[in-house]
Amino acid sequence: MIKESALQAEQAVYREVVNAGDYYLRPMKQGQTIRILDLEGNQAADTLFYSAHDTSERYSAIDTIREQGNIYLTAGSVLYSNECNPMLEIVADTCGRHDTLGGACATESNTVRYALEKRCMHACRDSWLLAVAEREEFGMSKRDITHNINFFMNVPVTPEGGLSFADGISDAGKYVELTACMDVIVLISNCPQLNNPCNAYNPTPIEILIWN
Repeated sequence: MIKESALQAEQAVYREVVNAGDYYLRPMKQGQTIRILDLEGNQAADTLFYSAHDTSERYSAIDTIREQGNIYLTAGSVLYSNECNPMLEIVADTCGRHDTLGGACATESNTVRYALEKRCMHACRDSWLLAVAEREEFGMSKRDITHNINFFMNVPVTPEGGLSFADGISDAGKYVELTACMDVIVLISNCPQLNNPCNAYNPTPIEILIWN
């Protein structure tokens, strides 16, 4: 569902451009709203959420899909934790649909899906691992990397029940906004994938904005 935001960028309390292949890791208070902005279009933002007070509680694709009755997310969708607590609500969305099933690219999946020589290519899982290693204050490790949301990514389900990676449905300037229902930690890998059309074979920056 397309729903535009009334928030003004110049009133944001925090702004950061995240280049393709880089990570974003930052806490967010209950009641704050975050905008993930697709600056140039067709980018994918692989995103994980954790409770800021106990990172063993984190976004759960299974619980979120079950509670929404939908494998895609958009305005009005509530993201649930593995303890079935509401974590965030999507309050605005100009893209219209976001993937919960496609997962994140990894060096291993690059090898299996594409070719052996693709293993050394940068991947979202590597970005997350780098983030938790460099930001020790969050107390997270490899075991905290779990299933994610792919904002802006187009992963249609085939008639046979499989998944396919298709051209993105986002465009330059489209965004998704989420309001936190609890204190959370936001971890994003701005996807560097070059082997499928999720980024139009051209990974580009995103911008993060936060409002109180």
